[in-house]
Amino acid sequence: MPLINRLAIIGVGLIGGSLARILREKGEVGEVVGIGRGKANLERAVELGVIDRYAHDPAEGVSGADMVFLATPVCTIADIVKTIAPSLSPGCIITDGGSVKGDIVRACEPLVPAGCHFVGGHPIAGTENSGVEASFATLYQGRRCIITPTEHTDRGALDKVVRMWQLAGSNVVQMDVEKHDRVVAAISHLPHMVAYSLVNAVGEYDGCDENILKYSAGGFRDFTRIASSDPVMWRDIALQNRDSILEMMDLFADYYARLRALVACGDGAAIERFFASSKEHRDGIVNQAALPSVKEES
Repeated sequence: MPLINRLAIIGVGLIGGSLARILREKGEVGEVVGIGRGKANLERAVELGVIDRYAHDPAEGVSGADMVFLATPVCTIADIVKTIAPSLSPGCIITDGGSVKGDIVRACEPLVPAGCHFVGGHPIAGTENSGVEASFATLYQGRRCIITPTEHTDRGALDKVVRMWQLAGSNVVQMDVEKHDRVVAAISHLPHMVAYSLVNAVGEYDGCDENILKYSAGGFRDFTRIASSDPVMWRDIALQNRDSILEMMDLFADYYARLRALVACGDGAAIERFFASSKEHRDGIVNQAALPSVKEES
């Protein structure tokens, strides 16, 4: 018997489509219903075997589902939960893939009817591409997925969501919502803010008589790859996690100012120490030991 009898995915793109692919591949879902506004994308999802059928009306699409996964921009999640709440079957679990958790969890928990459950989640995986064509079954393999239960979270619902992400290949971590938002502001949201700013700075640089971006090589392209991410999605993230992002942007500005001062005064030894410290931190990320499959964090 599969873990999920009927999975309704609202937002069948990279994130939602990849989850459907791996659960289908492992035989852990009976039926997958895709929900969204884009007919061409949903029809393509059926052709690719990612979903079995689709609906444009969220309330219609979630009918009979025992698991609903929301893979939509973070600013839309609470409104969607409010819309589908009256149509949920008894025992249905709603979870999401939003990279901001505080506002979402606080808004969604009271909206879910008695007998149904909301479990906040965030798979830390993705690419700069979007749409169901970009989805693939191994997206979550070896990646962290943060689950953010609260004192109101049903234990059985929590266990099922954890198991779903473990089956997708993720290393599951449980974390307080506020801690989550601070963590991802540092390791995900700040890098996107930096990449967007860097590309704009270089792209609009007028110190030459031509567009210098055409000379960019592998290093620049690799570093700024995430600046090709969906602007609407990242606009919403910047707004919903504003305080934590601003804190990290200020911290980054401080370190950048330190480096600028070292370059300005020509202190080669100090510049080298600055770079060596950064290399040590980066090498520690690359060489870190394999993560445990389940871990509790306070």
